[in-house]
Amino acid sequence: DIARAKGMSQVARDAGLSRESLYKALSGERSPAFETILKVMGALGLKLHAEAVHVNSSTAQQAL
Repeated sequence: DIARAKGMSQVARDAGLSRESLYKALSGERSPAFETILKVMGALGLKLHAEAVHVNSSTAQQAL
């Protein structure tokens, strides 16, 4: 686990969160805010990448 290897306290500081907030966000008991996810990813040196996919209309309807 990347966050544990780096040290949870350090990750929390780098993300601008309290250690308790970081543990709650990663606990799996609730869904963290997207902003929190981005902060934690940034603290871990990760970034989110989105890529457009080409789907046909029937596949798009199934996804809804």
